[in-house]
Amino acid sequence: MRVLGVDPGLTRCGLGLVEGRHPRRLALVAVDVVRTQPDLDIGERLLRVERVVEEWLDEHAPDALALERVFSQHNVRTVMGTAQVSGVIVAAAARRGVPVALHTPSEVKAAVTGSGRADKQQVTAMVTRILSLPTKPRPADAADALALAICHLWRGPALARLEAAQAKAARRRAVHSAREHEAIGSGGVGRRWSG
Repeated sequence: MRVLGVDPGLTRCGLGLVEGRHPRRLALVAVDVVRTQPDLDIGERLLRVERVVEEWLDEHAPDALALERVFSQHNVRTVMGTAQVSGVIVAAAARRGVPVALHTPSEVKAAVTGSGRADKQQVTAMVTRILSLPTKPRPADAADALALAICHLWRGPALARLEAAQAKAARRRAVHSAREHEAIGSGGVGRRWSG
């Protein structure tokens, strides 16, 4: 399974493609950072990110895309840019039928380092180790993108099984509820007797 991890950002957007050959045996396929100049129009910047992401999706044909979930930061302007980039990426993946999974920063850190409070240096060190890289991926956006892909490869299947089990349980509850209402309506099992 191939997962494209994306660390969304308007100035720097990290892209990291990781292939999982075995649950714990992962390999780096490609890594890069898309950069846009702050002095460009917002539309031009988003278009640049979209073009590169679409090239990656077409060239590498990932099975899934793991995207960092946008969370509130102190700088609203940064959050807005990150959210806009995320929207462009989700749309590009949707056009190609590539499923998108959102992972929180603490979830990614916990998956890669064992601690949801790990710092960027710890994440980078573990990504380097997990993928057996000769050097640390730079800048941090590249390492973060690879960490997202690793997180999804390790946690994605378990989350998918959990979601499938929850959906199956919901369907069973709906069928049971319908049968119960049918029985009550026909004067059967659900009828109360007073004595």
